[in-house]
Amino acid sequence: MLSEPLKSLLTESGLADWSAWLDDRLTRFYGNVRHGDYLDWLDAINRLPEINPTLTRLASDEIQIGQATDCSAAQLDILRQQLRRLLPWRKGPFNLFGVKIEAEWRSHIKWRRLQHNISPLSGRSVLDVGCGNGYYGWRMLGAGAKLVVGTDPTLRHVMQQRAIAKYLPEAPFDILPFTLETLAGNGAGRILPDGRADPPLATAGAGFDTVFSMGVIYHRRDPANHIRDLLSFLLPGGELVLESLVIDEEYGDVLKPEGRYAKMRNIRSIPSIQTLKGWLAAAGLTSVEVADISVTTPAEQRVTEWTFEQSLADFLDPQNPNLTIEGYPAPKRAIVICSSRN
Repeated sequence: MLSEPLKSLLTESGLADWSAWLDDRLTRFYGNVRHGDYLDWLDAINRLPEINPTLTRLASDEIQIGQATDCSAAQLDILRQQLRRLLPWRKGPFNLFGVKIEAEWRSHIKWRRLQHNISPLSGRSVLDVGCGNGYYGWRMLGAGAKLVVGTDPTLRHVMQQRAIAKYLPEAPFDILPFTLETLAGNGAGRILPDGRADPPLATAGAGFDTVFSMGVIYHRRDPANHIRDLLSFLLPGGELVLESLVIDEEYGDVLKPEGRYAKMRNIRSIPSIQTLKGWLAAAGLTSVEVADISVTTPAEQRVTEWTFEQSLADFLDPQNPNLTIEGYPAPKRAIVICSSRN
């Protein structure tokens, strides 16, 4: 189930054991999918028209594949219809043959904040944890990464990336429909016929030059474990790019919302900047630097025809946009960049 380009690059990178492990795991996963919409999403992808793009732009804010002149009006109409069967699109923007997907998040804004602060991605292997529909993965390839592996357990996001990848079949970029915890060995594993446990991915020789975790850590019950799992996939001297919701220190070291936060479920712990840096340093990461701190605004996260009916503007207190609808500090995000020890 792994794409051939990714299989080849994993093998060339000394990760042949990992490639075989993944291929087996993916085959079993897709052979037993229980999600009620999976077959409909798969049908939408299968019905996408066969079009050869005459241009590809992965280094621009709007990821562009092909142009309207590459296809007929009838093909364009089918393309739009099938892409809309995968709604909602949370990250973007994308432009496929003139069909503009204006996602909920204008994700290029975040990419601008970090792209000049990270180590150059040219020739590097990258793991993007909680990657969503792959917008950042395509940007990473556009920045010169030799291979990108994304992880995201939300099957809709995986299928959206597969729809985009249909038109870039040689791209060394796949998304795995698993959590980081499963890949690191903290999820349920298969028991082999001889009684041995199916080995976790992290013990199969996996290692990346750069690991991204953006918008994940505050969903985890144990942030320290999340950082340790990230570190287990990072090569010695590699770089970790971590983005998180943060609070100002006047609200304490960690905010643990009761119920929802900005209408989001499963927000476990929102740290202060100093707390977040402390977590990373305690895990053994070095050169811990804050690259950016930004308040999230409706200019970055909003409702479009490709998204949900509500977005950030509906999640804030209408009388005080500095607070969420539940009365917590409004979303603020920090990007922290650090290194593993050599």
